[in-house]
Amino acid sequence: MQALIISGMPAAGKTVTAHVIAKKLGITSVGGGDVLKEMARERGYKITGEGWWDTPDGIRFLREREANADFDKEADRRMIAKIEKGSIVVTSYTMPWLSKHGIKCWLNATQQTRAKRMAVRDGMDESKAREIVGIRDKENYELYKKVYGIELGRDMKPFNIVLDVNNITIEVAADEIIKQSKRYEV
Repeated sequence: MQALIISGMPAAGKTVTAHVIAKKLGITSVGGGDVLKEMARERGYKITGEGWWDTPDGIRFLREREANADFDKEADRRMIAKIEKGSIVVTSYTMPWLSKHGIKCWLNATQQTRAKRMAVRDGMDESKAREIVGIRDKENYELYKKVYGIELGRDMKPFNIVLDVNNITIEVAADEIIKQSKRYEV
C-alpha cells in the first residue's frame, strides 16, 4: 500500500484524521510534527503533548526553526524515508511537495473552523485560538516559502485529494480519504 500523506493548515484535523485512518487500515501514523518534536527533545525542549506547538516553548522552537532551515530539512529527510516504505499515514506540511511517493490529501478548513477546533482541543477561548491560528498560518507560510518556495494553503497542484472538512466529522473525513485513495493505488 502506498503511503497516505495528509496536509492542511494548523488545526485542520490532520493528526486526528491520520490516526483514525491508520486504525481503520491497521497501519502506523506519523506526523511531521512528531519528528520535529523528537528533534526539539534532542535540543533540550520539554514536550508537553499535542498542543505543545501553541505553548510559549513551542512558539520559541518555531522561532528557532525560522533561523535554521536545517531543522526542517532533517525532519523532511526522515519523513521521506518513511513514505518511501509505504503502508503508513503521514501528516506533514511539506511532504506533498517534497515526496515523489504517496497519495496526497489536503484538508481544507477555514480559519474560523480551525480556531473552533483548536479552542475545544486545547481548552482555550476561541478568540485566543483565532489569534494563534493567524500567527501560525502566517509563520508557517513564510517559513515554507523561504525554505522550499512552497505556497502553503495556496498551491493545490501536488494533491490527489482536496477535501473540505468544514462541516464534516473526522470519521467522515477519514472514510472519504480511504475511499478516494483507492483510485490511486497501483
